[in-house]
Amino acid sequence: MRNFRCYLAAAMAAAMFMSQPVMAAEGTPVVVQPAYDSQSGGPGVAAVTQESPGGQDGTSLTGEASGQEADQSQVTADTGQMPVQEQEVPDQSQAGQPEQVSPDQSQAGQPEQVSPDQSQASGSGSAPVLVAGGDPGITGPAAKQAAEEEAARLAAEEAARQAAEEAARQAEEEAARQAAEEAARLAAEAEAARQAAQGRQVFTRQLDPSRPMVALTFDDGPNGPVGNQIMDCLAQYGGKATFFMVGSRVPSYAAEVQRMVAEGHEVANHSMNHKYLQKLDGAQIQAEVNQCNDTIQAVCGVRPSLLRLPGGNHNATVLANTHMPMIQWNIDTLDWKTRNADKTVESVLSQVKNGDIVLMHELYSQTGEAALRIIPELARRGFQMVTVSEMAAARGRGLEAGKLYFSIP
Repeated sequence: MRNFRCYLAAAMAAAMFMSQPVMAAEGTPVVVQPAYDSQSGGPGVAAVTQESPGGQDGTSLTGEASGQEADQSQVTADTGQMPVQEQEVPDQSQAGQPEQVSPDQSQAGQPEQVSPDQSQASGSGSAPVLVAGGDPGITGPAAKQAAEEEAARLAAEEAARQAAEEAARQAEEEAARQAAEEAARLAAEAEAARQAAQGRQVFTRQLDPSRPMVALTFDDGPNGPVGNQIMDCLAQYGGKATFFMVGSRVPSYAAEVQRMVAEGHEVANHSMNHKYLQKLDGAQIQAEVNQCNDTIQAVCGVRPSLLRLPGGNHNATVLANTHMPMIQWNIDTLDWKTRNADKTVESVLSQVKNGDIVLMHELYSQTGEAALRIIPELARRGFQMVTVSEMAAARGRGLEAGKLYFSIP
């Protein structure tokens, strides 16, 4: 029992001794390792190892190294005390000197190699692991967030690039469109000037080709009271009409004819004396047509470009000698026959459609009354009330001399 207590005391003393770091020299740790006495089967003298400045194992400081006898390293049976061993202490003159680094460890960028024994002896935990190409300070969720932010930045840059390309493309298209519009405007102005020099009437209104159009036409004028009433109503609703006039009447209503031109209505030819041209020879037909054109131009400065045949009558001789496009109709109100405003209104509104040419006569007051009801209703239905030439231009139709036109759909 007594021997057991001695061994226990020696073990406790050795454990306490090992728990305290020993400094052999300034800044130089000493590692204390427990010893085992093979003769007694109990704890022996602790071995003290000094780590050299270069990282190599230093001198082992034991009882044997100090020259003491082996039996002195054992605990006495009487006291249970462990003899104190002298420790070799390196030359104090080396204290404070910089640690010498071996060539292998001096290479730039190489982390210090630590053996498993040294890691355990120092009591330190696991060292951080360096990931190739990464930052040891950014791991886990932080690395994922950084990757997401970089992807978002790249996506934003790509979106900005595409937006810039699209803006440039749209700018080019807009510039091309404006250039085309300007070229078309200049061409229209040049054509207008050419036609004006020839006494031709020019129409410059901008129409919407997608909306329905109808051409209201009035024959046998001019007739001031009715014609001015019709133009007043058309002005209120933004409409225009075509007036086919008899040349012999024009000088008597010069102011009305001039108003037609000033307000953008089309002045047109209905022969000089309203003779049925199919009964005339070629020379007579040409005289009827040309004299009417001359008279209208003399009054208002515009030479008509369209002709309506009296009664719509024609034959091969007529077609060969008018030398103008001949405008017929596809809605005949028969206002000249009924002279009834209600019937005239019904005949138009019951069948009117896009591209129609409507025939009425300016001579009758009932026609003027009917126009005051027809025009607002056509506007309400979305019709654009246009001249014959405007409708043909909007449809891209060229009107040719010697040909008949009944509608321009």
